[in-house]
Amino acid sequence: MPQIFHKNYNYQVKTAIVGILLFVTVAFTAAFIWYSSGNVTGQGNHVVQPVQFTHEHHVSGLGLDCRYCHFDVERSNFSTVPPTKVCMTCHSQMYTEEQMLEPVRESWKTDMPIKWVRVHNLSDFVYFNHSAHVNKGIGCAECHGRVDQMGIVYQAESLHMAWCLQCHFDPTKHVRPKDQITNMTYEHPTSPDQKIKVGDKQMTQAELAKQYHVQSKVNCSTCHR
Repeated sequence: MPQIFHKNYNYQVKTAIVGILLFVTVAFTAAFIWYSSGNVTGQGNHVVQPVQFTHEHHVSGLGLDCRYCHFDVERSNFSTVPPTKVCMTCHSQMYTEEQMLEPVRESWKTDMPIKWVRVHNLSDFVYFNHSAHVNKGIGCAECHGRVDQMGIVYQAESLHMAWCLQCHFDPTKHVRPKDQITNMTYEHPTSPDQKIKVGDKQMTQAELAKQYHVQSKVNCSTCHR
């Protein structure tokens, strides 16, 4: 029986298959890199706010505790955006003529809230409870990064599900004493056997996690409700 296809077709078909596989691999890699970039996640991007507020000055310079402004994080499922009256606690007495604080003074006069731009913006299908994390000994810096070093606050982490699961699979090593929640310079133990000071006691992170009833929660319904 005569050969229907020229023998060169075998080479062309193999080349086409390799080309298709290479194209799919490159396309998948490019899509993954794009999906992981700050263009999609917002990680590392600085957000322009109506007032040039610097966390570095207020946290590191003045020593303000995170909860002075975000006062509901221990009992609310979301982080409270500070109302204008919190700003005016200080700025009714200092920098009262500073031009960049004019939006704050205008908000105070008109009783209209400042339209802050959200920095950490989770998808609508993700449930996150601030109080649940704070009361289990998870520090602010674990998710928000070193805000005490941020002139302009930005999203320090990707907030991807894979990033969240890194902690949820093994939360014990992220736990700290509750009185160290807002301590930006806190250092976790370097070994599981290392003792940390908790009140008037010394205990390991595992013992602290047990005391706080910390559990590994990776069920879908934990975050997707």
